[in-house]
Order: sequence, then structure tokens, then C-alpha cells
Amino acid sequence: MTPATDTGRRSAWRQARQLARRTPEARNRYVDFLRAASITVVVIGHWLMAAPWVEDGELRLGDMLHLAPWSQWMTWVFQVMPVFFVVGGYANAASWESARRANRGYGEWTAARLQRLLGPLVPLLLVWAGMSAVAHALGVDPILIRVGSQAALIPTWFLAVYVMVVVAAPSTHAAWRRFGMGSFWALALSAVLVDGVAFTAGVPRLRWLNYGFVWLGVHQLGYAWRDGRLRGRGGALPWAAGGLAVLLLLVFAAGYPVSMISVPGEAVSNSRPPSLALLALGVCHTGLLLSVEGPARRWLRRSLPWTATVLVNGTIMTLYLWHVTVMVLLVGLLNLAGGFGLGFVPAGPGWWSTRPLWLLTLAAGLWIFLALFARFERRARREGAAALPAWRSVGGAAAVCAGVALLALGGVGGGEGPLGLRIGVLLLTFAGIALLGIRPTQRGSASV
Repeated sequence: MTPATDTGRRSAWRQARQLARRTPEARNRYVDFLRAASITVVVIGHWLMAAPWVEDGELRLGDMLHLAPWSQWMTWVFQVMPVFFVVGGYANAASWESARRANRGYGEWTAARLQRLLGPLVPLLLVWAGMSAVAHALGVDPILIRVGSQAALIPTWFLAVYVMVVVAAPSTHAAWRRFGMGSFWALALSAVLVDGVAFTAGVPRLRWLNYGFVWLGVHQLGYAWRDGRLRGRGGALPWAAGGLAVLLLLVFAAGYPVSMISVPGEAVSNSRPPSLALLALGVCHTGLLLSVEGPARRWLRRSLPWTATVLVNGTIMTLYLWHVTVMVLLVGLLNLAGGFGLGFVPAGPGWWSTRPLWLLTLAAGLWIFLALFARFERRARREGAAALPAWRSVGGAAAVCAGVALLALGGVGGGEGPLGLRIGVLLLTFAGIALLGIRPTQRGSASV
């Protein structure tokens, strides 16, 4: 580690500690901790799931869930994106209630929320567009460009869903205020109906509706948490037990896949699109985590764990959006170096013995990217985003969601044309960003 990097690390910790000391007493620190912890688990899970190796001088790209089927059971722990949506429900409810008390309207509220989400996305897209164009000009195989950029942009699928969840939050929160848990059960039953018809009638495309029903359903649980409906062991553990019981029934009796993450080559996925099994897992995780909320909140009153939580949350979108890029670039560099470090066959003893070093190397690389790009996220966390008309909020969000979903599925490069870029998809995404008034270069104040 260079002296400059070490100085930057100390500076980031010092700033996080200063913010931690200014935390209001009323703040539920467990919300922030679960957000930071769930994204950290996602990052580590992606780094462990990837299985690149060099054999006979050729780079091979594998997936541990496919190469070692026993690892699919680990996704019951590592698939924690539902937790992030539950946390989002709690945070969106708190933020929207605060906005209403301050007489801030829908346009101003959505502008501020989307600025924080999408500001860090702009540099990622620009960097990958630039790298793909340069690789195209140098004559790199378009397939390699497409595969590399698609892998790096896989994390953007989350934005394609969560941005629309945020846009709909005032409406879903109103449904919660009126119908309570009935608003969750309506979405859950809709997911049951969609899966039931899709599987029994052989209409698999119908399952894409569950991107709305499953993720909005999990998001409603965040409202329930906010209102104290899932408090303590007595209120939370029955949900954990019920979610686990349904999950076991779906896997062992109804034939749902074991893996809660897509496995290459499998006809049915629990995550793309999300299935009823993923909803059950989310309910189980929510119950388990909220059953220990009391002790966890007391622990987070200590300086060290709370400062670490503030540090991660301060650059959480940058960390999430860039972590696969770091891995793609590292694999590319190691391959250019003759396959150094990539000679172990996945799932073998040598493979597992080198995973700690693999994770440490990727973490060091990610720290460099955080030093370069976290400034965009910090600037996006300003309080005074310009209010937007409702049509711009909804239209811009829809364009961004469609664009990033297509980028996550097919990458930014490897297309036809002078630059080898998927120009239409990029234009759609940036048009949505422009409609939303996202200005990643504008400075703003940091917040806890």
C-alpha cells in the first residue's frame, strides 16, 4: 500500500468517525448496518461465485454454482438483496414521512432520492463506454468486449428495479397506511398467482411480472418494520419460521431450484425473474434479522462498529457498482500476464486455499476505485435537488430502468458501428438521466 493510499484510508476513517459522532440519538442505526452488511455480502458472494481459470493457455470463465452444485445451498445465506429492499422500505417510509411534514412534494422528494441512486452510475457508464470504444479500435474481439462489459454491468440490474420502487414509494406507502399488512399479502398472493399460472400453463414470460410483485412485496415489509409490526422475537421469529417453511415446501415439494441466484444452464431461475421462493427467503431473512434488532442496536452504539457502518454507507453505491469491474479488470490483467494466479481448477484444494488472497487483492483494487470515483456519490448526496414534474420523474425513471436492464443483459460494447457501442441503449439511459436532472459533478454536503 502506498503512503498516499494509506493516508486516504486514514482520512476516510476520520471523516466517518466525525459523521458517526454527529448521529442523532433517534436514528435507527440497525437500518444503516443492514444496508451496509447486505451490500458487503453481495460483493463477497459475487467475488466467490466467479470461477475464472486458465487451462492449456486459454482463459475459461466458469460459475461456482454450476461447477460445484453443492454451493447452491450457500445462496440461502448469500442472496441478501431482499434485505436491501426491506431496508429500502424502512428508509423510504422515514424519508417520505419527513418530506410530508416539511411540505416537500413528490417531485422534490423523488429528485433527491434518485440523485443519490443514479449519480454514481454516470461515471461507470462513461468509463465502460470509453474502454469498449478503445478496445474496439484496437481490434479486440467484439464478443470479448460484450462479455466483459456485460459482466461488469450486471450490478445495474438492481437499479433497474429499485429506481421504479422508489418512484412508486409514495403510492405503496399510501397503500400501507390504508391496508396495512393487507398491502403485503395482496402482492404476495399476486406472486403466487403469477408463478402458478406461468408454471402450470407453460407461460414462462408471465413470470417477469414478479419483478414488481416480489420486490414491492419485500419493500412493504420495510413499512411494517418502520411501524413496529415486526418488532422483537415474538413479532419477527414467526415470520422467519413461516418463510423457511414455505421455502422448504417450494424446493422439496414444488420443484423450485435450490439456488436463489441464477445458475448458468438451468431452465428456471429463482432470481431472474424473482420467484415465490425468493420472496419466501426474503421473509425468512427479515424475520431472523429483526428478531435480534434490540441487541444489534445496543452494539451499534459503540464507536467502532458504527463508524465502520457509516464508512461503508458513505460510498455504498460506488462500492456496489464498481466491484465487478474490479474483478473483470483483474482477471484480464492476470490473463495478459500469462495466467498468473489463474492456474487452479475451480473447487479444488488449491482453488479454495487461494480464495483469501483473491478476496484481499480484489478489496485492494476496489479501494483504489473508491478513491477515484466515490467523490461522485458524495456530491450526489446533497439536500437541495431541484423539484421535478411528476411526468419527468416517472418518464426519466422508466427510461433509465429500461436502459440499465438492457445493459445488464447485453453490456455496453460489442455492437456494430464505428465505436462498437450499443449506442441506442446508451442514449436511452442517458436520456432518462437527463430527464431526471442528474448532475453527478455538482458538489454537495455529506450526511450520515
